[in-house]
Amino acid sequence: MLTDLDRAGLAAYTSAYRAPAGFDEFWAKTLAVDFELNTRIVEVDTPLRTIDVFDVTFAGFGGHPVRAWLRVPRGHSGDLPGIVQFHGYGSGRGFAIDDLLWASSGYAHLIMDVRGQGGEHAGGATGDPVGTSGPSAPGFLTKGIGAKEDYIYRRVFTDAVRAVGVMRGLSFVDPSRVAAIGNSQGGGIALAIAGLVPDLAALFTQSPFLTDIRRATLITGTPPYNEISKYLAAHRDEVEPVFDVLSYFDGIGFAARAKAPAWFSTGLMDDVCPPSTAFGAYHAYAGPKQIAVWDYNGHEAGGSADLEIVLGAFNALLRSEES
Repeated sequence: MLTDLDRAGLAAYTSAYRAPAGFDEFWAKTLAVDFELNTRIVEVDTPLRTIDVFDVTFAGFGGHPVRAWLRVPRGHSGDLPGIVQFHGYGSGRGFAIDDLLWASSGYAHLIMDVRGQGGEHAGGATGDPVGTSGPSAPGFLTKGIGAKEDYIYRRVFTDAVRAVGVMRGLSFVDPSRVAAIGNSQGGGIALAIAGLVPDLAALFTQSPFLTDIRRATLITGTPPYNEISKYLAAHRDEVEPVFDVLSYFDGIGFAARAKAPAWFSTGLMDDVCPPSTAFGAYHAYAGPKQIAVWDYNGHEAGGSADLEIVLGAFNALLRSEES
């Protein structure tokens, strides 16, 4: 069943979200902290015959170590286009032989661990050494919610910007042809990167999380957004302060600042990241954009059909310079 607006309603929908006056200054100061990436790359022995896999560690927010997998086509020559991928909520970078699509298609592919997660689905290997003193609901979405400086996604988005830097710093990657992709939480992180990295080459965001956050908490009762609802049910006097903090991390704010060609995707039966929240970001997006809408799909959106569309689009856009 439909969980949100129909197609006509989505086409007309405009989010009530407005970026706070200090949005750009906050992110400029956050990302201005300069320290070495200290990238460490170690080849991993796998049974794969056409792809080489590397275990990557780099310095993320605060210099904290962040893990990632790097996969590249074996025997590649010349500068490769790069894909930086971010995973879904509670998951992790997985195993060395997972996620072979992009390397199999001729890309350098980096998938970053989200710090402090990795306890569900594909396992992770990156902790979050930052402790926050305020209370939070079970899960990750309210960690540090008392102040924007302490909020978990400040660290995560900074890690992600630095992951793009790692990809661009590889000797065999063309830094002008690096894209960000992700599903759900990963789609929200990728969307943030599009707004924070001004010369990103392309974006794919499928069922994006962390967009139009206040609306999402009002129209869906499913995890993870209900973590915010549960927190506010117990902290009734913190509604406005909480949404003020979250306004610095909402995908619509990043979308309005993003210029890379973008491919969005949403399912009309998505009760996790409601389609209107994806459309709120889509309508605000400042660069060239397309959106795939799947009438009878939920949080998976178009699944592999989305990947087929985006792979074709990225091949035309990111591999046009290859001989």
